[in-house]
Amino acid sequence: MNKIYKVLTTATILAMAALPAAANAQDVPPASVQTGQGSIVNQAKKSVPGTMGYITEYVNDKTGKWITVTGRGLGATDQQEIKLSISKDTKIIDAKGNKVQLQTIVDKNQAIKAFYGPNITKSLPPQGSALTIIVQDKGFAGIDGTIAEVTEQGILVEGTNLYNDGEETMLLHLDLKAKIIHADGSTLNASGLEAGMSIRAFYGPYVALSMPPQSSTNYIRVQAQAEEPVQEEPAGTNGIITDMADNKITVMGQALETGGVNYVILTVDENTEIVDAKGKPLTAEALKADLRIEAYYSQVMTLIYPARTHADKIVVSETTAPKIEGTVAASDRTTKDQLYINVGSDQSTENDVILNVTEDTQVIAGLSTESELKPGTKVVAYHSPIMTKSIPPITSAEVIIVQSGE
Repeated sequence: MNKIYKVLTTATILAMAALPAAANAQDVPPASVQTGQGSIVNQAKKSVPGTMGYITEYVNDKTGKWITVTGRGLGATDQQEIKLSISKDTKIIDAKGNKVQLQTIVDKNQAIKAFYGPNITKSLPPQGSALTIIVQDKGFAGIDGTIAEVTEQGILVEGTNLYNDGEETMLLHLDLKAKIIHADGSTLNASGLEAGMSIRAFYGPYVALSMPPQSSTNYIRVQAQAEEPVQEEPAGTNGIITDMADNKITVMGQALETGGVNYVILTVDENTEIVDAKGKPLTAEALKADLRIEAYYSQVMTLIYPARTHADKIVVSETTAPKIEGTVAASDRTTKDQLYINVGSDQSTENDVILNVTEDTQVIAGLSTESELKPGTKVVAYHSPIMTKSIPPITSAEVIIVQSGE
């Protein structure tokens, strides 16, 4: 990527302190967001997470439309880099509110603010859904490097340009309102900057071609010091095999606390460790539809929905998950957190079931474009093997797959 800052003479250096390199976060209108796990979250009006930077990767193919934004988080805990899916609901505008084509932003290499939903993956970089993209009027540059010297003029930084990977040395003058963020998210004073600190700083849009080049900065983030590598805990899903095709299995259930998703397609091959609950080795033939398993996989997954990755380990349970297929029906026998399922979608009531829907129930859009459970919605549901002896019986739903609406 080419450098995107302008050049000026050394005589104008003193005026650079008044030039903003980046803006603060701002509120955006609330929106309905697809969480990527089959549920819809209605956001209240508040400051949503956002990243300000440049599009460093753009994908538009059969897997969908995605961008990678590299820069800085608008909030102390927001992402410095994030991959975002672009949908028909993503609002793309300039600073005046006029619509802008995404391809134009990419072609012109324009700086943006990208706002996204709070539900993001734990992958590197994190992945989420873009809500609003706002094109910025001014460009800027960034440097990842080390403070070589702190002087009365500012800080001398030696490192790499964030957007073209070129080595550079910059003398950065601190704006009076410069925001300096510590690695833990706290705010630092300028006096807290020391030689040897690893930082990410943004500067421009103007640069003086002195030796070394000089510019102003109003945003610096102190990076965490490198530590001994920590073994990454595997992501995983504790759930049910809902489909099998070739060497792939579809698993739906609960994401593990260490990370993962509740809907994933896993490739199973000779490198996949398959064991029973006691650790006894099994072959791939032991995997069957409707079987309960615990699947482990890498935190890194493909940028499509549902996520796809390789199964590193599968622990097979001895039990299968009872499954019903039918239609959600209105009934005076259910309470607020229950669903009456017309099993078989027929006129008979003898085999119908009432499902308890709890916060642990995973509701996933399968063949449907939405996941709202209302009368007329066709579903496939996996439930607990424990059922009451009432008519119709009552049990707890574990996974509900929405097939279609009315």
